[in-house]
Amino acid sequence: MNLNEKKKTRLKVHLVSIFFLLGLCTILGRAFQLQILQGKHLSEVARGGYTVIVKLPPKRGTIYDRQRHELALSVELGSVFAHPRQIQDKEKAAAELGRVLGVDPKEIQTQIEKDRSFVWLQRRIPPNIAAKVSQLQIQGVGTTTEASRFYPCNEVGGHVLGFVGTDFQGLEGLEKTYDHLLRGPERQLVQMRDALKRPFAIDRVMTSDQKPHDLVLTIDKDIQYKAQQTLKDAVIDSRAVSGNMVCVDPNTGAILAMAVYPEFNPNTFGSHRPEHWRNRTITDWFEPGSTAKTFLLSSALEEGVVTPYTAIDCEQGSYTIGRRVIHDTHEHGILTAADIVVQSSNIGATKIGQRLGYQTYHRYLKRFGFEQTTGIELAGERSGFLRPPEKARTIDQATAYFGQGLTMTTLQLVMAMAAIANGGTLMRPYIVQTIEDPMGTPVFTASPQPVRRVISERTARTMASIMEGVTQEGGTATQAAIPGFHVGGKTGTAQKVDPNGKGYARGKYIASFVGFVPSDKPRLVMAVVLDEPRKSIYGGVVAAPVFREVAQAALNHLRIPPQIRWEEKEIEIVHEASAGETIVAEQPGPMLPETGIPDFRGLTMREVLIETRSLGLEASLVGTGFAVRQDPPAGTEAEQAHPVTVFFEPPAG
Repeated sequence: MNLNEKKKTRLKVHLVSIFFLLGLCTILGRAFQLQILQGKHLSEVARGGYTVIVKLPPKRGTIYDRQRHELALSVELGSVFAHPRQIQDKEKAAAELGRVLGVDPKEIQTQIEKDRSFVWLQRRIPPNIAAKVSQLQIQGVGTTTEASRFYPCNEVGGHVLGFVGTDFQGLEGLEKTYDHLLRGPERQLVQMRDALKRPFAIDRVMTSDQKPHDLVLTIDKDIQYKAQQTLKDAVIDSRAVSGNMVCVDPNTGAILAMAVYPEFNPNTFGSHRPEHWRNRTITDWFEPGSTAKTFLLSSALEEGVVTPYTAIDCEQGSYTIGRRVIHDTHEHGILTAADIVVQSSNIGATKIGQRLGYQTYHRYLKRFGFEQTTGIELAGERSGFLRPPEKARTIDQATAYFGQGLTMTTLQLVMAMAAIANGGTLMRPYIVQTIEDPMGTPVFTASPQPVRRVISERTARTMASIMEGVTQEGGTATQAAIPGFHVGGKTGTAQKVDPNGKGYARGKYIASFVGFVPSDKPRLVMAVVLDEPRKSIYGGVVAAPVFREVAQAALNHLRIPPQIRWEEKEIEIVHEASAGETIVAEQPGPMLPETGIPDFRGLTMREVLIETRSLGLEASLVGTGFAVRQDPPAGTEAEQAHPVTVFFEPPAG
């Protein structure tokens, strides 16, 4: 290539470069003009092409029970809208729409004759009906899809789930607490005109970064249903004002059921009175009555001021403190500390409390979780009331020992009892097990959260053994007993405070029962509370049967097998051994443990007999109370351990 050709080529390259540069400058200049200089004006022109913008409810995530049964879900339904100014023959359009929608044509004609740019004709109808409307091809009438919240189990779990408003915002329950996670992206229905002024509608997403999450609860739909039905029957049968109950796994704090009556259907929440929406298990506090004696004796045992066998004079049913007289429902003479709980003596509880001291009792009540919210994932929880030691008169202290003058919620009560049932640890209750993103990937998984140790495991085991007596012959809650299981619990009957003045309302009571099963290794703890029952005011009569029915169904549903029971001839034990007495139980069996003899220390005589029987060992029991040592020691090979001698001593104190 010669020099002239190179110059020509270079010139051509420069000319092309200049051409593209001028083109780029032109484009950038025009963009600057449209976006910056004329941006505001052009935006107004664009918006002028919109005839109407309507906000549509966003789709929400699904709420499942612990076995992934749907409790709340969003379904896509059709909605019919109209632009009255665009409809030419309104009478004909109303007739055709009325026939398809099953509505009086006059009602539709009234709507489309309005001087408005947009009206809803019918919302959230079956998709097939909306499709028929589209097939009519009426100018000015259109259809779109809308998400609708649906609760397939109706009333079941209503107070836990809550409900959503017309624009799909959570208003009560978990729908409100987790609204920010359940809510999907915002959507708009935009009516626009094309260049030929022809209308068309688009459905557009406004917040693409917002994704609906799903919730998996600890609630069990079947246990929840049984709890609600049984509670409803009890409230109606006892002619009570209301009732509520909570069922919890004491080892984890997971809520299995939370029932309230009167109940409501979240699908039609507007047809119920607002007070029926209230979750009374966390919003309503009450004086617990004799159920508080459980926590009193637990505190006294832990502090060593009494033992289960400490004898206390219950004054034949009448005990004077200052100018006041405390009465028992039944006259009692000398009772042990354990029998004071079993027989529910107010006087006995007062005397135990006097030994313990109100300041110590107040401290233990706070450790059991009273006067503070539990932290459950539901709005509106109340903390209850404990009278401060410096403001408690002598009579105030005395009444607090048997459960009057302090308040708590049902959830607080059941969690405090769960602390005794699980060996002495207060757990934080929770109702949401897992939160999942739209792809089904867990973004949060709950785990048991111990709050603090309240009492020792030994004290808890002692209390569980004592509370078994409440549901056995001679106790106040025999109607809570479940065939095949050991049940522990405590009844409560407390007067209600008069809301119109000082003192207590005459003839108005709170009846309650709180218990656990199986009592040696509890899997369920339940608290049942009935407000102003009229058939009977006693918790053992109206609340305990609710516990029995729900617990029996729950045990069966969770496949918890009955506990082993033997005939008296199989175990030669018919009475409690006195100190130094030896009881021999002949228990031949083919099965011997392969990992050595277990450690029996801390177990009751009954528990040792059950354990040795299941292992096919012979047992020799010496003493009374709880196991303190054994011969041969734990870990010894089974062949060398015939018989096993276990020595028992009463609790220290």
